[in-house]
Formats: sequence, C-alpha cells, structure tokens
Amino acid sequence: MPRTTLRRLSGLDDTPAKLADSTLVLVDYQNTYTTGVMELDGWQAALDAGARLLARARREGAKVVHVVHDGGEGSPYDLGAEIGQIHPSVAPVDGEPVVTKKAPDSFFGTDLGEHVDAAGNNDLVVIGFMTHMCVAFTAQGAFLRGNRPTVVADACATRPLPVADTELDARQVHYGALATVADMYGVVVPSQESLT
Repeated sequence: MPRTTLRRLSGLDDTPAKLADSTLVLVDYQNTYTTGVMELDGWQAALDAGARLLARARREGAKVVHVVHDGGEGSPYDLGAEIGQIHPSVAPVDGEPVVTKKAPDSFFGTDLGEHVDAAGNNDLVVIGFMTHMCVAFTAQGAFLRGNRPTVVADACATRPLPVADTELDARQVHYGALATVADMYGVVVPSQESLT
C-alpha cells in the first residue's frame, strides 16, 4: 500500500508557499548553535541557506520576522551576551521585528501572531534552529492558529540526540522532525528553489 500523510488524508494543500506572499520567520539563528555545548551538525550550511533565503525574501518584498530564544543570564541563550545574539549573516535590518520567546513554539507567549496577522499573509515560511525543537513546534503553532507553514529543510539544522538506550545522529533527528511536520502541520521542501 502506498504511503500517505495525514495532510493528504485530511485534504490539506501541499503546495509550497509563494515567498513574496508569505511571512518569513527565522527561528533562533543564534550564535548559541555555532559553538560549544549546543553546536549543531551542519549549522554553517543551514545558516548559509537561510541567509540566501533571507536576501531573496527582502528582494521580493516578503514580510520578515526574526525570533530569538531567551534562556536568561549565563545560559547558552543569554540575549545580553554574544552567545545569544543573532548570527551576523542573518541579522535583522530596520523594520524587521525581533520576537523574544521562552518556549519552543514561537507563537506561545509572544507577539509573533500579531506580526503575522498584520502582514496579512496566511502562508509562513519557517527556517532556523533546531529542526526538531523550535522549528517543528513553531510550524505546529502556525498550523494550530490557522496559518499554512512551509519549512525549508536545508535552512534548518539540529544535533544528535540520545533516546531509548541508543543515539540518533543529527540527520535522523532532522528528517524525523521534518517528517512530523510534513505528516500534518505543514509543507516541507528541500530548499528555497521549491518556493515560487
């Protein structure tokens, strides 16, 4: 029997977002993930893909919103320290809001929904760090509030994780998370070339 997704069984649209008619949400592209205990596998390639997509979104006039995680002073997510800052290659420019969150879902307890609603776009393009955590939960949060997220796989990255007396490598964690999104919560594309 051919494999299918809950999205298809539910009659949901699998057409990728059109970037110019979307809100681009960059999740946690913080220095946190480029060094030290939280360094992600493949972070540089994902960050480079994110920077290219951000440049394209700006050219095409898409609404852009940056999200950062605030873990408090002394944490790897310390917004008052260099480690917690947005990486310079995807830093916000004037007019691009920065949303601060404290939970994996970027909509929870933040004003992200207000920025999305103000842009008037139902479609979101979601990219960032980590695939299995804040990217996946932000896509879920978007879906649950009635938006239609598209996640760009090569602009996301994660890390190996231990589970049930074994360890999953980062690729397994990355694609497992993307499969969860694609099964119900959103459209997943390999790269920005799939966005019209």
